[in-house]
Amino acid sequence: MLTDNVDYYINQQGNYVFTEKYHLKRGYCCKNECKHCPWKYKKNKIDNAKKSKNS
Repeated sequence: MLTDNVDYYINQQGNYVFTEKYHLKRGYCCKNECKHCPWKYKKNKIDNAKKSKNS
């Protein structure tokens, strides 16, 4: 069960935003560039590295 203001909050646009605590409980990175990702996943850096290797 998710707990308001612990696992998520609702931003000014009305979107649910998962907290770092939630992500750590889940235990893995979903690679969606979440705002509070404890793994600091950045899609552009990884995609650019893949493109460089394939060139």
